[in-house]
Amino acid sequence: METIGKCYQSADWKNEKHVPVIETPQAVPAEEIFQVTVSIGKEVAHPNTTEHHIRWIQLFFKPEGEKFTYQVGNFEFTAHGESAQGADKGCIHTHHSVTVSLNINKPGTLIATSFCNIHGLWENAQQITLK
Repeated sequence: METIGKCYQSADWKNEKHVPVIETPQAVPAEEIFQVTVSIGKEVAHPNTTEHHIRWIQLFFKPEGEKFTYQVGNFEFTAHGESAQGADKGCIHTHHSVTVSLNINKPGTLIATSFCNIHGLWENAQQITLK
């Protein structure tokens, strides 16, 4: 039986336009609020059209030494240029980037996942430590 974990693709975001890019400090003070930005297509632009777009980004945190992973947020992008006049004729496109503020009291791993309506599920991870 295939599980959801096997459906995720991963690569170097500098060469692959679908991989989530996680931007945040590598070390943060315990319990102090910091920002994490997750985007798609930082080095190689990803299309944002009615036919080809990023539908959502999810961010998770897995504390070091703990069993469970916590969902930080689920961010859905719903305007991709569609309109009554046809595909890509609309006046709005949501960009596939999100910034969230959070705090942690343990080191761990930030995990970002995303979904491209044509190329499926993608993931990336970044370790984060405490100062």
